[in-house]
Amino acid sequence: MPTKLTLLKGHKDTGQKMVNDRAKIAFLLVLLGCVLSACAQIKEAGRTIGHTTRDVTREIGHGTRDAAKAVGEGVKKAVKSVTDDEN
Repeated sequence: MPTKLTLLKGHKDTGQKMVNDRAKIAFLLVLLGCVLSACAQIKEAGRTIGHTTRDVTREIGHGTRDAAKAVGEGVKKAVKSVTDDEN
């Protein structure tokens, strides 16, 4: 049969274990919060890079289209003037 001293020791160890468990849970919650915050920052950085890439690509495409259109119109005018000169 356990003595009073043994019962008190066991109670103290149980209380300390509960404190340790709570400390572990608190630490894990803080760590989880930090990880989620970092994930949100990485996600936002990726979104910014993606949108910037999309916008730059669009501008390059529009510039190329406009340049090709201008060259095509110039060639068309040149061909038309040459054929008009021959007639």
